[in-house]
Amino acid sequence: MTRRFARFLCLAGLCALLAPMALMAADKTPYGQQMPAQGMMPAQGMMSQGDGAALLYHITKEDPYVKWNLMPGTTRMRQGREPHGSLQNVYVNKLAYKAVMDKTGVLPDGAIIVKENYTADGKLGSITALSKKKGYNPEAGDILWLNFSPAMKILAQGKVAPCIGCHSAAKDNGYIMPLTK
Repeated sequence: MTRRFARFLCLAGLCALLAPMALMAADKTPYGQQMPAQGMMPAQGMMSQGDGAALLYHITKEDPYVKWNLMPGTTRMRQGREPHGSLQNVYVNKLAYKAVMDKTGVLPDGAIIVKENYTADGKLGSITALSKKKGYNPEAGDILWLNFSPAMKILAQGKVAPCIGCHSAAKDNGYIMPLTK
C-alpha cells in the first residue's frame, strides 16, 4: 500500500507541475502566442491562403468583432449595396479605426474590417472580413479576404478573386470602398 501511495503522490506532483503549462497552452492562440491587444490578430505572418479559419476564430472567439467600434462615418444597419446586402454593420479593430480616422488611405499591418451583410428585411445573410498582412498578397493590397455564413461556415477565404476585383477600384484607399449612405 505504501508504494501505491508513493506513486499516487508522485503522479499528483507531476500533475501539479504540468497543470500550469496546460493552462498556459490553453490561453494561447492557435499559433502558440499570447493574445495581443484588442483588435489585433496574432502571428499574422503565418497566414496562408486557407487561414480564413484562423481569422474567423480570432474575430468570433478570441477578440469578438461585435465589441469593436463601428466604421467611422457609419451607423448600425446602414444602407448597403450588393454584393454585401441591403443593410450593413461595419466593424473595425483599433488599427483600422485609426487608419480611417487619420485618413491615411493605407491600412496598417494587423488592421481588420468586418461587415455584417443583411437582407432588406433585416435578416443576416453573411459576414465578410478583410485582414491586412504585409507580404500576404502584395499584388492585391496584402489582404486576406473572408466570407462566412451566420452559422460560421466559411464560404470563401484567402485571395478571393471577386473581392479583389471589386475592391481594386479602391486601391488608393487601402482597398476600402468609399463609404456610402
